[in-house]
Amino acid sequence: MAAAGGWRAGRARRRRRGRGEEDEDDDDEDEGEGGPGTEAVLRRLREARDDLLSSGFWAASAGAVRSPLSGPGEPPARCVCYGLGRFGRCPAARYQLAFLLLLLDELRVPPARCALFDPAFSAREAAVLRALGLCLLPENEEGKHGVEGEATVFYMVHCGKALYNNLLWSNWSPVALSKMVIIGNSFRGIEERLLSRILERDYSYIAKVLKGVEEVALPSHPRYLDTFNDTSVHWFPLDKLQELSPEVWDFVEEPMYQDCEDLEIIRKGE
Repeated sequence: MAAAGGWRAGRARRRRRGRGEEDEDDDDEDEGEGGPGTEAVLRRLREARDDLLSSGFWAASAGAVRSPLSGPGEPPARCVCYGLGRFGRCPAARYQLAFLLLLLDELRVPPARCALFDPAFSAREAAVLRALGLCLLPENEEGKHGVEGEATVFYMVHCGKALYNNLLWSNWSPVALSKMVIIGNSFRGIEERLLSRILERDYSYIAKVLKGVEEVALPSHPRYLDTFNDTSVHWFPLDKLQELSPEVWDFVEEPMYQDCEDLEIIRKGE
């Protein structure tokens, strides 16, 4: 996954940090793509990539990633990533970004066809993403992103439930949903943890699509329990969606979350 200029060897690290420990030397100063801080983050990303490969986690996860490709649907042409977090400081977010880059290689999606957004990104982190050849979405979409007729992977590890719900609403038709793959929080887990009345009231599109989704969990690995826990690959076979009641598709009101006590996402303009 050697995007142009993105994986050059850098200076040796001062010490090795634990996966749950924030890095000490990631200041937020605005620097160019070739700055020393950018190179340090790229070096740590390369180490995270190598760790995912040497630990066997990526090899074990690749089967789940390939699951949606075994059907008749078209292969993904692009990728959208939400909620990655402060990967320049947080090792878990850095492993998630390294996984995303391996995913793009596996699916043969060019980095330029992958767009990311997180309101928390620093100027340095934005520079790192650009150095990797990735794109940045210009504004907070709140997950309301249409597939626009192209098969699209949405990479949304540990995002808020409203983000998944908004994404489903934005693509609420059998044809559009059948072009989506979502890698993120397990829909089955959401169903199990929430009272059904709360799920149907606040996250109605997740509730309605449960009978039309296929899901395969990423494997559990002791080294990445906090990084990829509760993460699954979801896809929506067209024949399964067409078996749902026609009334499922009639209600397309935009989610507003007036009664939701813990929304878990940052709203546009906040």
